[in-house]
Amino acid sequence: MHESSLINGLIRQVETVARQNNARFVQAVRIRLGALSQISADHFREHFVQASAGTMAQNARLDIDESSDLHDPHACEILIESVEVAE
Repeated sequence: MHESSLINGLIRQVETVARQNNARFVQAVRIRLGALSQISADHFREHFVQASAGTMAQNARLDIDESSDLHDPHACEILIESVEVAE
């Protein structure tokens, strides 16, 4: 359940970026999973696909970078690196 609330928050952020850019839909999202974020890329992808259904991010390409740097200041975080939209 914890993952769902995190992913839903990320979807809201992605949609905010899309609306700010007067987009019709989101084409791609690049995510960085910190080394200590405690979620795998596959698991994140499953949750993202479910959470994005019916949103501007539905069917968006999802590019995931997994960090292995335990000393990165963002090692515990899931970060949106970029959002590609279609106007």
